[in-house]
Amino acid sequence: MKAVQISKPGGNFELVERPIPEPGRGEVRIKVEACGICHSDALVKEGHWPGIQYPRVPGHEIAGSVDKVGPDVTLWKSGQRVGVGWHGGHCFQCEPCRRGDFINCKFEKITAIHFDGGYQEYMVAPAEAVALIPENLPADEAAPLLCAGITVYNALRNSGASAGNLVAVQGIGGLGHLGIQYARRMGFCTVAIGRGDDKRTLAEKLGAHYYVDTNAGSPAEALQKMGGAHVILATAPDSKSMSALVDGLGPNGTLMIAGAGFDSLTVTPIQLIAGRKSIRGWASGTARDSQDTLEFSAFSGVRPMIERYPLEEAAEAYNQMITGKARFRVVLTTGR
Repeated sequence: MKAVQISKPGGNFELVERPIPEPGRGEVRIKVEACGICHSDALVKEGHWPGIQYPRVPGHEIAGSVDKVGPDVTLWKSGQRVGVGWHGGHCFQCEPCRRGDFINCKFEKITAIHFDGGYQEYMVAPAEAVALIPENLPADEAAPLLCAGITVYNALRNSGASAGNLVAVQGIGGLGHLGIQYARRMGFCTVAIGRGDDKRTLAEKLGAHYYVDTNAGSPAEALQKMGGAHVILATAPDSKSMSALVDGLGPNGTLMIAGAGFDSLTVTPIQLIAGRKSIRGWASGTARDSQDTLEFSAFSGVRPMIERYPLEEAAEAYNQMITGKARFRVVLTTGR
């Protein structure tokens, strides 16, 4: 089979021939049809995650079909359309797992970090990391939903917002363009926050009831004129911009952070105490959460905006993503 691997931290993408892997006990082999390229793939490309063993195949937005199952696998069978996301498995035995909190497993496996990902024609994953893909959802559109999609969908449905609440989505990029769609279809009064009036038409097309241009004034003040946001979903990894949104929350409002950045937020205790505001982070979810995301997307019409590249052009596709030129998600296809 063909695979695209990184041989060392900071190395180039290498198109190689590899033997088709065999699934072990409790594992599933998937014939990959599409794999999204995520900004987190830089962790593998540049070696930012401690302990990665190289060579390593990146990719944690995988869509395809079951090709073979290993011993003791009873849930999955050959031919089923399935996907694998960031969460690549759990131990079932640590304290979080015993409480059913699998995403916080102390020994969590991460797809493409602890085992090879989806930049290849076949891949093997633990059975508990696999999600069923609805028949009416094409593989290339399903793939980005297994990371970008689940991250914002799961954050919104766990945010405490109810239908009719004012929910703002900061950023209209890879995460934000999906967050706006989900917020609208969940029944929230949806506000899109972006930089520049040129994004207004797209925001409204995606489902936003209102658009706030940060170039035109303070987004927090604009939200307060609407009564204050019950939830602000922060998708653009800009800590300064996130910090500026806290004052846009209404009473008991929550700043829900899905965009990962390394800079510190600047928020005072008084800002949080007044109105009992809170800041909360959210990380993707389990395979069942992925399946919920895919099912909701299929019947509600949420779809990612994607650019497609063949597997052989993985380097060019990754560069399109990492330089911010993609509109909005990049997907590799194997042609299978």
